[in-house]
Amino acid sequence: MRFGLIAPFSGANKEFGHQLAIGVETAFNTANNAGGIGAYRLKLVTADDGYEPSRTPELVRRMAEQDGVVGFVGNFGTPTAAAILPWVLDHKLLFFGAYTGSNLVRAVPPDRYVFNYRPSYAEETEAVVRYLVNVRGLKPREIVVFAQDDPFGEAGYAGVLKALRTLQGRYELPPQKLTYKRNTIDVAGAVTALRARKTPPKAIVMVALYRAAAEFIKLTRPLYPQIIYTDVSAVGATALAEELALIGPKVGEGVLVTQVVPAVGGYSKAVLDFKAQLARYFPGEKPDYVSFEAYIDAKIVIEAIRRIAATPGTKIDGDRLADALEGLGTFDMGLGTTLGLGLSEHQASHMIWGTQLDETGKFVTVGLQ
Repeated sequence: MRFGLIAPFSGANKEFGHQLAIGVETAFNTANNAGGIGAYRLKLVTADDGYEPSRTPELVRRMAEQDGVVGFVGNFGTPTAAAILPWVLDHKLLFFGAYTGSNLVRAVPPDRYVFNYRPSYAEETEAVVRYLVNVRGLKPREIVVFAQDDPFGEAGYAGVLKALRTLQGRYELPPQKLTYKRNTIDVAGAVTALRARKTPPKAIVMVALYRAAAEFIKLTRPLYPQIIYTDVSAVGATALAEELALIGPKVGEGVLVTQVVPAVGGYSKAVLDFKAQLARYFPGEKPDYVSFEAYIDAKIVIEAIRRIAATPGTKIDGDRLADALEGLGTFDMGLGTTLGLGLSEHQASHMIWGTQLDETGKFVTVGLQ
């Protein structure tokens, strides 16, 4: 049984494709080497769209028509999802665990074949804005947003606006939004706009990927040494830490990243199982937040397949996968929070964890409340 994964395997964001693929393949290999699922063995088919939505539709059609995939697991990106979602839905293909927190894949009521593990960007940015206002004591006017100039950045910015409305009832002016172009690290315009402010901000909520985020921090940290930087899970936390370490010691100290999975440095059974299986199938690879999330995505899909395969001879397609996922109800994967899927709930988790870079460049857990 084939599933597709389309992500950037080249270009500025290629680390995402690599981590997503090894996460899914770790779970698939574990299931296959345990005898498979009934009569089925699982295979992942990958393709590189470079995080350019103009390239994604043809890859989706090829995978469906030539490779025979029954769905997609862990596809990367908001703009790329927007480019293909109507076609995927029309052809009744499963679209599970896209690496995006956009509401595009969170319709109400849910689209039949679209399911998510991860919380939305709105939930992530709401959690961090609440932290900045309630825990750190900042005023809304002291918060600035640095975002990718596309639907990914727009989704995160919308989450900040929603959080401020919830906290304040209203706000005098929306927070300033600084932007950069997708697949670049050209943040000069954002830095110029930030320097033009009459009053320096006290926090910058970033909705940016790891290379652009690191470049922005590199150029602004000397100007505002006490500023609080945050970013959403989609940044690629491990890659961000590595980029900041290359810039210099302690450049990333204090940078906060919200996560949609528990800390990969922890010792829960779920984390330890992932690390053991990753080491078995991809020796030398370090545990990563992106690969761990993809692993969880694949584990949930595998559980749905198990339920279908319990009835021998049943054909597995998008409809049966959707039925099985909706039938999972409330379940526990040892993540510290229960997960749930049903007819009206196609997002399994609503849990946000906080992590922060310490003086050694390692992420440590931080309470957001």
